[in-house]
Amino acid sequence: MKVEIYSDLVCPWCYIGKRRFEKALAAFPGAADVEVVYRPFQLNPAAGEEGEPSALVYERKFGRPAESIFGPLTQAAAAEGLTFRMEQAVATNTFQAHRLLWFAARHRLQDEVKERLLAHYFTDGGHLGDHTQLAEIGVAAGLDRDRVVAFLASQDGAREVRAELAEAAGLGVTSVPTFVFDGRVAVSGAQSPELLLEVLEKVAAGSND
Repeated sequence: MKVEIYSDLVCPWCYIGKRRFEKALAAFPGAADVEVVYRPFQLNPAAGEEGEPSALVYERKFGRPAESIFGPLTQAAAAEGLTFRMEQAVATNTFQAHRLLWFAARHRLQDEVKERLLAHYFTDGGHLGDHTQLAEIGVAAGLDRDRVVAFLASQDGAREVRAELAEAAGLGVTSVPTFVFDGRVAVSGAQSPELLLEVLEKVAAGSND
């Protein structure tokens, strides 16, 4: 079974949803036969690469103090064993980070890089548009330093990532995370491990319901 997960790296529910899906997968008897692929989505494709405090972005978007938003998100993350420090996060355009994920997938390290990118943003206050920081994440996940540095300095993967973003739009993906099971069943939102496990079992059994 192939599970494609559309998500963005500055989406808190995508990180929470990743943990919940991992719990569901751990309880699924056929987990060894499940291929998980992360697909790109951008919540704010017009964002600049220079970065700004995430608190400012949230306050502009929702019209209220960021603390009132960060509190519930931090609690929801803690329930999944995650540490959120969103007041330290640097909001930026995520296209370069999605390129790195595309590159990592070709070296069978996509999940490792995905996890480190999310932690870099939500826990460590890192900058996902900075090539030096992205390279260090790639190396820490197991990628060759010279190759990842050369990749980030190039335009390799840009066309492919744009094509995947367009494909997501064509499929009607408008919110993330969105989980697509075997190209047949789509589930949106950071659903509970129990619901995600139920979907895994139904798809494995051949049901589209």
